[in-house]
Amino acid sequence: MRTSSLLLLLLAALPSPGTAAAARGSLFKAPGVTLWYEVRGGGPRPPLMVLNGGPGVGHDYMLVSSVWDTLARRRRVVFYDQRGVGRSPALAKGQSCTLADQIADLEALRVHLGFDHMDVLGHSWGGILALAYAARHPDPVAHLIVCDSGAPKWDDTKFLFKDLFPEVAARQDGLQFAELLGDTAALRADFRQYQSMLACDPERRAALHDAPLPPFVEPVNEAIIADLKRYDLNPELAKFRFPALVITGRFDANVAPAVAWNIHRAIPGSEFAVFERSGHLPFFEEPAAFVERVERFLARP
Repeated sequence: MRTSSLLLLLLAALPSPGTAAAARGSLFKAPGVTLWYEVRGGGPRPPLMVLNGGPGVGHDYMLVSSVWDTLARRRRVVFYDQRGVGRSPALAKGQSCTLADQIADLEALRVHLGFDHMDVLGHSWGGILALAYAARHPDPVAHLIVCDSGAPKWDDTKFLFKDLFPEVAARQDGLQFAELLGDTAALRADFRQYQSMLACDPERRAALHDAPLPPFVEPVNEAIIADLKRYDLNPELAKFRFPALVITGRFDANVAPAVAWNIHRAIPGSEFAVFERSGHLPFFEEPAAFVERVERFLARP
């Protein structure tokens, strides 16, 4: 598997104050699928629905930072594992896994939780899902945040690994033949190289390289990416009338910051925030600044 085919994260959650709580969740039956979800915190502000990246992994990688527990002091913060990944049950043979399914799953979860309005934050592939959900169901969206999101048209997503980390990309290329032969050790080594390119700070890159690898459901990844190629969400963004914040790390090798800039320009009245010392995970590399910027935006009428 080549990392250019992935929109995100294959890293596991590093130890954080929020990690232990991740196991406390619930299963609910949406139409045609069962999903695992967890609600953290509470408070008077609208709930925040967090959509993780991938596709093909659960939400645990986002727990590398305690920012979510900080945000949960004023609101409920909801994580869920998308269909077929994480703690959600595996998909049955032949079970559908499309963008439309993902949108329907999120809407079913919103209804299940009784949220008339909610803030939505999507990271990476989750950013595309957030944009698609907001286009299909704009009324429940109070605020929209997309963080280091893939492009509204999948093939417009720009990967910068070979430009920013040529030596790491060369090591990956050296593993390709063994991977094609089914060498699982080579595949794991490739993933570790990929993880090491997601951060800006050298120490954090080293930590990501050494982090345990999470479960990755390749059929889910392949099904969603194949389906995404059918869509161009760009015309939908001009219709958005809710507050929107577009976030990028200045040195994001996974999704070029130009992608975020183009999303920002397409959404009327949106805000644009660059985290100058971050790669693909600004909530990991600049947590205090991330919380401040998100809180300031969510306080916007």
